[in-house]
Amino acid sequence: MTERVTIATWDWVPAGPRGHVRDIRLRWALEEAGVGYDVLSVPFAERGPEHLARQPFAQVPFLAHGDVRLFESGACLLYLADLSGALMPRDAQGRADTLQWLFAALNSVEMVTVPWWYINLRQTTDNPLAKWMGQRFDRLEAVLAGRAWLAMRFTVADIAMVDVLRVPDRLGALDGHPALRDYVARGCARPGFRKALDDQMAHFAAADAARAAATG
Repeated sequence: MTERVTIATWDWVPAGPRGHVRDIRLRWALEEAGVGYDVLSVPFAERGPEHLARQPFAQVPFLAHGDVRLFESGACLLYLADLSGALMPRDAQGRADTLQWLFAALNSVEMVTVPWWYINLRQTTDNPLAKWMGQRFDRLEAVLAGRAWLAMRFTVADIAMVDVLRVPDRLGALDGHPALRDYVARGCARPGFRKALDDQMAHFAAADAARAAATG
């Protein structure tokens, strides 16, 4: 039995980010891999020296596994894939495909979608990043029109890419990209994702209840 993993998330967040805090990527991977894990809560409001020692940008998630300490969701996904073997092909080309698409999700797609989303919070028309993001979606659409998963079977690359695409999909930015919409739906229908999402939402609901009890 693999030693349990501990992953960190916020003790509480406002309603908007719930379901999208990036520990969901690690939860999903661990559920898919069948690896036991525990969730550590760190203060959302006060990010002090102890937090910075684990995550120098005062973000989440980060993880601990035995003597290993790691931060950044992509690095954590890669570690978990190597740990379990369930989410990383063992053949050289399959591993290469997974690695390239994992980095593509974070470096070629998310680096556009996140600033696009921030701008979209303030202005819903004439977003200067919309065209650039659409070009990235066009190229990804061409890839996923011919396959179910990025590396031909489900891997950590799909966990990252599906999660990156969830907000654009919810906001209608994937309209006109049917393969991408099907891809997101396919990923989000997996039991591992549903469990990860339900657990994250329950975590923050419990935090609401605790805050209400403390003030009531």
